[in-house]
Amino acid sequence: MSCCLLDFGRVQELRQVREFLFPKHNSAGTEEEKTQAGTSAPWLQDCVLSLSPCSDLLVIAREHKAAFLSAKWRTDESGQEEMTLAVTWSGTLSNVCAHDVFRSSTGRPDWTCIVVGFSSGYVRFYTESGVLLLAQLLHEDPVLRLKCRTYEIPRHPGVTEQHEELSILYPAALVTIDGFSLFQSLRACRNQVARAAAAGSDVIQPPPLAYKKWGLQDMDTITDHSSIGITTLSVFDQMKNASILGGFHASVKGSPPAMSQYITVGGGPYTGFYYAIEGSSQPLLSHVALAVASKLTSALFSAASGWLGWKSKNEEESVQKQKPKVEPATALPVRFGLPDSRRHGESVCLSPCNTMAGVTDDFGRVTLLDVARGIAIRMWKGYRDAQLGWVQVSEARGERDLATSPSMPRRHAQFLVIYAPRRGILEVWGTQHGPRVGAFTVGKHCRLLYAGHRLMGVNSVTSQGWQIHTQQVCLFDPVNGALRAVTVPFHLALSDKKSERAKDMHLLRRLTTLLRSREVDEAQSVLLDIKHPAVKKQALESLLSNKTAPVSCLTNVTRALLASLKEQDPEAVDESLLQFCSSQLKLLQLYTDVQLLHTPDTSPTEPEHSFSGIEEDLARVGPVLQRFTEMKSRPCVSFAQDSSGPLPVRTFLSQLEWYWCITNVIFVCISGSFLFWGCLSGQSPLQRVCETLQESGISPQQLLSLLLSVWLNKEKDVLKCPDAVSHLHTLLSTLSSMKGAVDESWDGQCVSPWWQQVRTACVQSESSAAALLAALVAHRVAKNAITSWCSMCVTLSLSVQFQEWECVSLELEQWAVCIKQLEDVLALQTLLCLPSPQGSTGGAVTRCSVKTLLESGRGGVADCVSKLIFRQGVSPDLLRDILSLSYAWENVVQWNKDPEVKSLNNLKAFLTELTFIVKRFSAAAFLMEKVGKAPKDRLCRRDVGMGDAAVRSFLGSCVQLLQALMEADSAVEEVSAPDVCVEEVWGGAEGPVSIVELALDQRSVHYPLVQHHCVLASLLHATMTFSLRLKPLSLFDSKGKNAFFRDLSSIQLLPSGDMDPTLVAVRQAVSHSWVKVLAESEENGVKHSGAEDMWPAVCMELSSLLQVNTDILRRHLVCELYNQGLDLRAEEVMMEVQDKDVLGSQLLVLTGQRLSFSLLHSQSQTKPNMELLARLPPTLCTWLKAMDPSELRCPSVPLSQSSQLINKVIEMLPENHAQYSLALHLLEAVDSLHEEP
Repeated sequence: MSCCLLDFGRVQELRQVREFLFPKHNSAGTEEEKTQAGTSAPWLQDCVLSLSPCSDLLVIAREHKAAFLSAKWRTDESGQEEMTLAVTWSGTLSNVCAHDVFRSSTGRPDWTCIVVGFSSGYVRFYTESGVLLLAQLLHEDPVLRLKCRTYEIPRHPGVTEQHEELSILYPAALVTIDGFSLFQSLRACRNQVARAAAAGSDVIQPPPLAYKKWGLQDMDTITDHSSIGITTLSVFDQMKNASILGGFHASVKGSPPAMSQYITVGGGPYTGFYYAIEGSSQPLLSHVALAVASKLTSALFSAASGWLGWKSKNEEESVQKQKPKVEPATALPVRFGLPDSRRHGESVCLSPCNTMAGVTDDFGRVTLLDVARGIAIRMWKGYRDAQLGWVQVSEARGERDLATSPSMPRRHAQFLVIYAPRRGILEVWGTQHGPRVGAFTVGKHCRLLYAGHRLMGVNSVTSQGWQIHTQQVCLFDPVNGALRAVTVPFHLALSDKKSERAKDMHLLRRLTTLLRSREVDEAQSVLLDIKHPAVKKQALESLLSNKTAPVSCLTNVTRALLASLKEQDPEAVDESLLQFCSSQLKLLQLYTDVQLLHTPDTSPTEPEHSFSGIEEDLARVGPVLQRFTEMKSRPCVSFAQDSSGPLPVRTFLSQLEWYWCITNVIFVCISGSFLFWGCLSGQSPLQRVCETLQESGISPQQLLSLLLSVWLNKEKDVLKCPDAVSHLHTLLSTLSSMKGAVDESWDGQCVSPWWQQVRTACVQSESSAAALLAALVAHRVAKNAITSWCSMCVTLSLSVQFQEWECVSLELEQWAVCIKQLEDVLALQTLLCLPSPQGSTGGAVTRCSVKTLLESGRGGVADCVSKLIFRQGVSPDLLRDILSLSYAWENVVQWNKDPEVKSLNNLKAFLTELTFIVKRFSAAAFLMEKVGKAPKDRLCRRDVGMGDAAVRSFLGSCVQLLQALMEADSAVEEVSAPDVCVEEVWGGAEGPVSIVELALDQRSVHYPLVQHHCVLASLLHATMTFSLRLKPLSLFDSKGKNAFFRDLSSIQLLPSGDMDPTLVAVRQAVSHSWVKVLAESEENGVKHSGAEDMWPAVCMELSSLLQVNTDILRRHLVCELYNQGLDLRAEEVMMEVQDKDVLGSQLLVLTGQRLSFSLLHSQSQTKPNMELLARLPPTLCTWLKAMDPSELRCPSVPLSQSSQLINKVIEMLPENHAQYSLALHLLEAVDSLHEEP
């Protein structure tokens, strides 16, 4: 019940934070020197620190760098949860001057906002992850301090309700922002940033904030400030001020005006008091109106200048680079101050009730100010570089006088916390003239953290029904990273020196001194002299937690205290103290008795209970147990526990929690190794230990819980001990025979709560081997008990001939189901313990239990096995049905995490979910539509999240997936749905629906919509494969575009009928370019994929779906192949052409180009060639001279191929064709040229 420092959290990664903020110190010295420097050097004094009101976010900043540390909960070595602060974001916030952390809330803590002031005058607002929400230039001077005032519930009806406000101090100005509008703006900015991040769009610049700016006058320098809030003078003070300022004839208003009060510290004067009358200055909204007006003016002027030709590019750039306008400040003179020419104020800290303020100065003084009267009421000396904070404590309801009305408000006490870093001391003082109530010796490099405000976004409506988080003063120690809260009880503010509580506190301090000096013998007399029950309980807890006190002394003191309480009047004795003493005495006696039983036992061994019948069960599960033991015995990292000495009594007592339940004390043990491991390992007598535990008052149910916890938590030790199963059998049989273990009314035909407790512990445990062994042993013990009960019933009621019947009961059925489940879990756990191949990703081994499998639904086992199969690299071709589908799901999940490394080779089997595919597929389509060609690697990584090669493979997999969906939809009536069956013992599984059931519940896809997407995927794949230049979405009309990326099972309005001729012409041009690229790739022998021979067929199929004439494309492909000199490949395609006449005319021109090149343009022109040219008919000669052989990609073709080509042309052209005679003359010319030697 005294002032104390309590550890409530610890800062992790403090060394990494120091290395990040001070990079120049990282390279000097060894690791040991770095560690010593990181814990001893006063580096924290050069940083700016700020802690949120809920103490869940810490900001450490220096110069242009900052680190955000968020709260996380973890379990320490003793099993207790503690809060740690770990780095969640670190980065650059150039020129950090001040921080202020506050919470926004609409009923409970929601999120944290960090306000940062810059030397440029900007104030920026960030989220916990470093995302900028809002930035505004308020003044063109450096920001000195940021402070926040939050809502306070009025304690009395006459107190003015204070509203929320953010104040920013500049060297000669003070800016205030209304808290309600700021809260709404920040919440809107946060929501807008989240939506923009989800949609991938740009963040819209929010409108500027409304604020008030005061120009603080009549002070030379200002270093800190505090905003007191709205105050109203009394009538007397109003008349006094009016007479002083206006003289005898001054007029006085009927109602005192409301004023906003501000306190500043600095120099000339030392402290200044400013009063701004409400309504005298409107919020500075002119720059908001100016921004809107400038936009309208710019729009009108740009339109007019565009008409008249005045607008220039330089003028546009000058408008964009214009600095935001800063409004001038409204002059605010100082009302009065505390003049001290030599003293210079450094900081001011306002009390939570806004009535007092602590001020530090450069003389090492701490001054306490009365805010209302504006005078100094107290001063402390010798506190240079002091850091201040306030603790507000409310009086407990039970400590008020009984005559006081319960409706009256509770009293509050204010304590000033002063940390003197040069002296390394932390002091707590009562105000206004109270004594020092606490002093602690701490380090010289600590920081006192005091937020000075509570949650933001709270008002008189939202604060009802919930308790506002109290302001907390924390001491941050950089040596060990501990965060300590200053806790002060209310009674320390009372000034009655003769009260019993003050005497008890003196005795408590004396007891603490005796325990430190190890004078435990005098502790009993001091403890008995304490009168107050709460202080007496605290003294007993302090004595029991002493590590040097012997057990005998603790037992004697506790027994004496219990005896003194029993001698008093029962009505005057505190019931909780009596229960606490009784329970602690029983625990001490239990500790002594068990400690004696841990000595080597020399008594004769008692015969063990019957152990027959379990050998068959062990032989059945023996192979799996042996394999599991081998897998668990692999080398792994472990930490040895300290077992050099016996368990200390302080540790034993700290690991036991108790509570009063009607007439007896029930103990819950955190660690039962001290009680039972000696029995299980055969080092302690089982019967004597059980008798001792039963005499201690612990119920058999609690003993059973302790035994099962030890057995299940020490699985490795149990598997190494061959006799552990027999010892468990003996111990469990002994516990079952205790009075109160098994209900006497149990008839064997219903479920026993005793054995149900065992089954529940085994089902919930992840130690599968130990749980199975415990279940086998408990099943054997329960079966023996049921058999003996049935035998007794048969002997009493039936003849002897029925005594050989086997007893069947509901209890045994429950055991059969439980054991079968545990056997399956052990086999599964053994499979999951297989080591991962070297270099594969897998992580820790998945641990499972019967409960987790039942809660994971019918697909839980398949999910675990599929993850193992994926980690092992097993081929998916060996899997079927459920495992194949689960493996496909795991494949897609891993691919989505890293699409560059993981391949999507099993995507065809994944036909039930397109969650991971649609986003990347649409991103690839929009990217190609934007650039109009195959994007480069950088663009693919930016928009799609993978490289260009991975995008090409991904689009090919998408085509395969859509084709598989169409095939599956076509055969849906032919193939029956698979029957998902589950074993009877696992029929009670409840949880998420399995992926197979999800697939069966999916609606059938809309075939035309899937085909529509397949056309787009094929176009995208072809674009990436052949580097085509096209905009894929532009090849579709508005209906086709709107149908993309919709649910494949929905009915969409798709294009139908004849398309627009303009759009068909664009598609035909794209198809012609694709055909040309295909022909060029065949000439160069480029292999784009394993199905390169299918690309022409794909091109023709897509062209048909796009309403492009495929016969024109085939003729174009034939001409391109002949153009490349690939006559054999062209003859194959020629067989599919329908319009032979047009193709013949086109090939006739190509033949003429070849012959023209041979006769007229060849470098090796011979005399016979020239003679042949002279003999040609004039018409043919003129026609050949008009040919342009430069259009041929391969003009040098053997004459034999040209002869075959002209023969094909003659076969295709009818005799009545206009060019038929020309073809005949061309054939004669080719044959003549071919006959020349």
